[in-house]
Amino acid sequence: MRNTRALAVAGAAVAALGLSAPAAVAWDTPSNIVVLPSVIARGGQLTITVDGCRHGGTASSRAFPTTTLSPVSGPNERARGTAIINSNARPGSYDITVNCSGKRMTKPQAFTVIGGVRGGIGGSSTTGATPTDMAIGGGLVAAAVVGGGVFWMRRRAERRI
Repeated sequence: MRNTRALAVAGAAVAALGLSAPAAVAWDTPSNIVVLPSVIARGGQLTITVDGCRHGGTASSRAFPTTTLSPVSGPNERARGTAIINSNARPGSYDITVNCSGKRMTKPQAFTVIGGVRGGIGGSSTTGATPTDMAIGGGLVAAAVVGGGVFWMRRRAERRI
């Protein structure tokens, strides 16, 4: 019985050593690119975190200029950077390429750019509301005004009685 326990402990130790060896090698190369938020509007700020980027590096994409990744102290030897999405970036999915100590890694479809908001011009924009949308909205506002008037008139009539 004792031999079985010793064999089980030795097997567990060998398995733990075998599983930790590839992890030790992985810290020399960039891995696990995390991009937050994953959906962003043009002009938004994107945070990029890369594991295994011990000395920092750069991140690049068609949606933003090359950004510096600075090392972050911790057990995973991470690097982090912030990128500003170009105001003229087209909506769609974009890849990110990371370069750390001469080693490159690309994460396909790392984030999605959505169209920005054109605030201040409302429905008067040709890319905004259509005439049908304006008619529906106007009809709803008119119905609310008429309904509010009827409600107010009924309240006044109840007080007289």
